[in-house]
Amino acid sequence: MNIVLSNNQAAIKSLEKEFKMQKTRVENHDDFKRCMVAAEPLTKGDIIVEELPYAFGPKQNSDIVCLGCYRSLDFGEDGDSMDRCYICDWPLCSTCSDLQVHQGECEIFFQANVTFAGNVSEDGVCTQLDCITPLRILLAKENDPIRWEREIAQMEYHDRERRALTEIWNADRINIAQYLRGPCMLADRFSEDLIMQVVGILEVNAFEARTPEGYTFRCIYPNTAVLAHNCVPNVTRSVYPSEGYKVRLRTMRDLEEGEQLFLSYTYTLDGTKERQDNLKNGKFFLCMCDRCKDPTELGTHFSSIKCHKCIDGLVTNLNPLDNNAEWKCNICEFQMSQLDMSQYLSTIETEIESVKQMGSSSQRLELTEEYLEKFENVLHPLHYLLTGMRQNLIEMYGRVEGYQMIELSNSLLERKIDLCRQLLLVLEKFEPGLSRTSAMVMYELHVPLVLLAKRAFDAGTITVKSLEERIIEPIALLRQCVQTLQYEDTFSQEGVLGQIAQEALQKLSTNFNALHNQ
Repeated sequence: MNIVLSNNQAAIKSLEKEFKMQKTRVENHDDFKRCMVAAEPLTKGDIIVEELPYAFGPKQNSDIVCLGCYRSLDFGEDGDSMDRCYICDWPLCSTCSDLQVHQGECEIFFQANVTFAGNVSEDGVCTQLDCITPLRILLAKENDPIRWEREIAQMEYHDRERRALTEIWNADRINIAQYLRGPCMLADRFSEDLIMQVVGILEVNAFEARTPEGYTFRCIYPNTAVLAHNCVPNVTRSVYPSEGYKVRLRTMRDLEEGEQLFLSYTYTLDGTKERQDNLKNGKFFLCMCDRCKDPTELGTHFSSIKCHKCIDGLVTNLNPLDNNAEWKCNICEFQMSQLDMSQYLSTIETEIESVKQMGSSSQRLELTEEYLEKFENVLHPLHYLLTGMRQNLIEMYGRVEGYQMIELSNSLLERKIDLCRQLLLVLEKFEPGLSRTSAMVMYELHVPLVLLAKRAFDAGTITVKSLEERIIEPIALLRQCVQTLQYEDTFSQEGVLGQIAQEALQKLSTNFNALHNQ
């Protein structure tokens, strides 16, 4: 008997075949529609998805960027620049003049005689480039309609929710759909509904990637998009510029058969309110993960403040999933409304941002320390705003003038160690297992540990055996760092750091063995 599958069932069957060799299966789920689960026990570091992007291009609301390498280009106030395609006149640097990725839109712009005006808004946005990535997806659809139906057509694009955002919807309809159908003369090839569907697919499902030089753009990875979101992910994503921006998804920890696989679609080091707002505004859903439902964010009190009335009380949100929920002290009766809390934190954040806008300098480092001490009096020690300042300090200690690593006093080396340990304490909760951020912090942590041990030994205050014992932790940190970053593209920033960490590990291990044999 022949059974006719619905479009959604057919898509799931296709995805099951796609993932058959990758130890996963795709299932229907009440909350997530489609989701991916482990088809068998998985080990930390196992690859579960490996795919090239369906299409990629500039992010929406970008400045003027090269359509090949995505670096910012200077077109001046009159729009004059040498960085233009010699065929269609759109922005393209000389290095990228023959890249295949630009050829599709180049032919369309040339035939339609559509010129690039180079206009930029007051906030630096070039809306004329918003059409590029949707157009590349539309051209990919024409080139392979079967793959479109199999992988892209079923992707969520939240049409109703996006239409409700009238201002944004109308801007996209004018700047993208009507622009492509009108001046670009594509009305006979692509309907307005189709174009707006593609715009929605990009908004909801696109992932950010970086070139080896650090320029960002967006990609559509159809199979990767099957994974649901969780604010404590168990899957990590690595993009490989050297392989055409192929993505590989790996398990961050050991997983049991049937366990659902999750990526994080937002920044894990944001507080619950910030994460929820980002997901609601950008992905159109409310996260219901255990972390979001817990007022203490898994015991970290990542969004809690100190009580204004009692000494030891912490003020937490009574219901983090309710935008209008009250905040209440866990000891006394002190309460704050969501509006009052938002305004309170906004005032603090404005002060912090004023320092972050400064160039990297000793003054910025010192002011960050002052603000951290100031706000530790009113926020929980692990609050996300304090955590962000600690990240900035970790990056600055050892790098800015007057605070180079060799110049740091023992007390400042201890300070950097303390900053790293506090950040790792948070990351162990929110990114357990293979975490790039944790790996980079571990690298930062090993340096002051080694320097302090060496200084103590050179000063004659510790023995060879004590030195050997103090080197054990930096070696372990470097091993974990290398274990995580070994999976990154060697051309990426993380991959380069992984190679540096490997060299440092070999050198430190050699010195350790020499000490041990004395």
